[in-house]
Amino acid sequence: MLPYLDDFLLNLQTNGYSARTVYNYERDLKVLTDFLDQCGVPFDKIDKRLVAHYKAYLVSRDRRTAVTCQPASDRLNARSVNRMLSVLRSYLRYLIDMDHPCPLSPDAVKLVKTDKKHPQVAELDDLVRLIEAPSTLESNPNVALRNRAILEVLFATGMRISELRSLNRSQIDGSGRVFITGKGRKQRFVYLTPRATEHLEAYLLARKDNSPALFVPFAGRNAANPRRRLSTNYIQERIKRYREKLRINIPTSAHSLRHGFATYLAEQGANPAAIQILLGHESLNTTTRYVHASDRYAEETHRRFHPLNKA
Repeated sequence: MLPYLDDFLLNLQTNGYSARTVYNYERDLKVLTDFLDQCGVPFDKIDKRLVAHYKAYLVSRDRRTAVTCQPASDRLNARSVNRMLSVLRSYLRYLIDMDHPCPLSPDAVKLVKTDKKHPQVAELDDLVRLIEAPSTLESNPNVALRNRAILEVLFATGMRISELRSLNRSQIDGSGRVFITGKGRKQRFVYLTPRATEHLEAYLLARKDNSPALFVPFAGRNAANPRRRLSTNYIQERIKRYREKLRINIPTSAHSLRHGFATYLAEQGANPAAIQILLGHESLNTTTRYVHASDRYAEETHRRFHPLNKA
């Protein structure tokens, strides 16, 4: 057991971290505990060399999962490794803040290099086709209304899928503004477009229940539960199905709609600081990672502004 681990997790809770986040921190630190046990090294003997070995362990097949303690079936990618290293940093920082013995500076835990992938944001026309897809691809008219409203709201507001899933009917007041609680329990306003409002109202008119949740299943075992909500897995699966039916070759998810929201606002000249507020980001650096110029926009910029194109 890592020293003061329970206190660290309690500190996360009291600082407003969600139960899911606290669980994820505990899970990632369990992997560290297993690694130290295998090495026969106590926590207070951790040094830079051992951290380097820990990085190698995380990307190897010798790594054991936190849940089953069995050898992992796949290798962690660089982003997952960095997430686990960031958790270790947070834990070390907590020990220092609380004046507990700490064997290593958090700054000594260096993140690994990640690959820079080509931006995964579909062209605007393709995103619009995807948003409109439920109206023609769903045979059940109520499901078509609901799923169209979901996609319209996601792209109109740029909210996270977890934020959308937790929406209640009472948050829709006809003003076009929706007050939501996002990641880290930060609160903000998001804004519906007129077309998103139109499709949302059409969906609500088709509802024949009193559930407070905004997006609910119409059938299945959850249909009789007044606390029921659509699962994020269902929403992601439908988006994937629509994309494949429409033959959109760029992988597109609910998160891609959030990226697209930021990207196309930026292309229209929106202030980055305003986009940051709309997305609910704490840092402007995070926002700039969300804003990816489309290939077509980049090509048009090159054509218009390259000095030798004017010859």
